[in-house]
Amino acid sequence: MIDLTTKYMGLTLKNPIIVGSCGLTNSVTGIKELETNGAAAVVLKSIFEEQILMESNSLQSKHMTHTEEADYILAYTKQHNLREYLKLIENTKKEVSIPVIPSINCISDSDWTSYAKNIEDAGADALELNMFIIPANFEQKGEDIEKIYFDIIDAVRQHTKIPIAVKISPYFSGLANMIFNLSHKKINGIVLFNRFFNPDIDIDRMAVTSTNIFSTAEEYSLPLRWIGLMSGHVKCDLAASTGIHDGYSVIKNILAGAKAVQVASILYRQSAKTITTMLDHITDWMTKHHYSSLQDITGKLNQKNIQDPVLYERAQFMKYFSNAK
Repeated sequence: MIDLTTKYMGLTLKNPIIVGSCGLTNSVTGIKELETNGAAAVVLKSIFEEQILMESNSLQSKHMTHTEEADYILAYTKQHNLREYLKLIENTKKEVSIPVIPSINCISDSDWTSYAKNIEDAGADALELNMFIIPANFEQKGEDIEKIYFDIIDAVRQHTKIPIAVKISPYFSGLANMIFNLSHKKINGIVLFNRFFNPDIDIDRMAVTSTNIFSTAEEYSLPLRWIGLMSGHVKCDLAASTGIHDGYSVIKNILAGAKAVQVASILYRQSAKTITTMLDHITDWMTKHHYSSLQDITGKLNQKNIQDPVLYERAQFMKYFSNAK
């Protein structure tokens, strides 16, 4: 028997495949189907701090003139969004046995952080903070942006004791330093990396549009590089996200040091049954290579454990072109 169990954020998962925050995790029915097909945990579709504020501002602009009334609408909008989200957590926990991890897409450490307590009380097994502060302000320094991340973590941690993961982007001037410093905060996991709606231009309609929202299979190498570089140095668990489309990309990121992976795009392109196929890939590979436990391969090929650690940096680029004809 092949043992695929893994420990992530202190949670025992039956295998390393987590379904990341997406529309597929926005209903109890959908989550039950994911569990049936082998998902070890789910990250619920994010509730947005920005969304709450935008809805509130919209209501205020249409109907409000008095400050007291505006404050009431703001409070109601926050409560309403949260109430629906808490119902999803509570109802999902009643129907599935796998860990349920709510997600908050956040950009500040304002009063929304108190919601973490409500989420914990609703039965959440952990909490994922999906953070991306766009570095588009010419007057804002890199360290100022990084401080926002640390402030958010501190504020949320004041309200909850459940495990916290932080999902970040690769857009930091000193990414290794940022990941290292984040791991020394009171968090339990870092997810590399979140995915965005990026702009595109329709040259026929002369309009700004959005580009492809789904990842491609080739993109798994980005989290793999940074997990391989960092897994031997951080003080929390790492999870890979973006480009995880088959069991082989799962194996590669586990070898690099990931404790778990998050999948989403491939489930949209195919179906929830893809999870079962991915698990078959992992089991077949481990059987072929005589590994009986996922623990036997976790981090086996991270930077600290290979003979030529520079391969995670620039050597592979030079080697490729030096051999080109």
